[in-house]
Amino acid sequence: MTLKLGVPSKGRLMEKTFDWFGARGIQLQRTGSEREYAGRVDGIANVSLILLSAGEIPRELAAGRVHLGVTGTDLVQEKLAHWDQVVEPLEELDFGHADLVIAVPKAWIDVDTLDDLDGAAAAFRAQHGFRMRIATKYHRLVREFLRTHGVADYAIVDSQGATEGTVANETAELIADITSSGETLRANHLKILSDGLILRSQATLWQSRAAELDPEDEKTLDALRAMLF
Repeated sequence: MTLKLGVPSKGRLMEKTFDWFGARGIQLQRTGSEREYAGRVDGIANVSLILLSAGEIPRELAAGRVHLGVTGTDLVQEKLAHWDQVVEPLEELDFGHADLVIAVPKAWIDVDTLDDLDGAAAAFRAQHGFRMRIATKYHRLVREFLRTHGVADYAIVDSQGATEGTVANETAELIADITSSGETLRANHLKILSDGLILRSQATLWQSRAAELDPEDEKTLDALRAMLF
């Protein structure tokens, strides 16, 4: 067997991951065109490179189809129930930083905290006859966070892109989304609740707890860890 390493297949996450491994003597490279998801690993034997979307990597780790994978904390915790039972974080890679936050319209001058939001949600439903809508692709994380903080009167609206624009488009009243600088939120006249930080995320190297390891894989993993950490 070979140790399978899942890495994002495109963009800055792929480039930064290649750089991070390269700085530690392990060269990752795509082989073929950008439309081909093939790659190779130089600098250590018996490791194969699997190029996947960042969103697919948590699933492949949980299923044991890859032994190691690089993806964001947000994707692992959103996509995997009981994530800590199926994957183990080995190292935070210090790139891909982003915060998952609750953001509301700036015009809501009386809503600055989750307690304020809870009151506004009840008033909104009484006035309009339906629940306040939160646009997000992070359904699990948002529900868990709001339940923990006692906010219940809302409805999740799925948004897989341009979430910040949903308020202006009147398809949601507020959002929960990833932000790094906050500039896009400000450009769309949104503000982050003072206690609205759900999760700090960054690219992380994860190990599957489900993937089988034979004795040769164990040796390869030990050698890899010695080079990386």
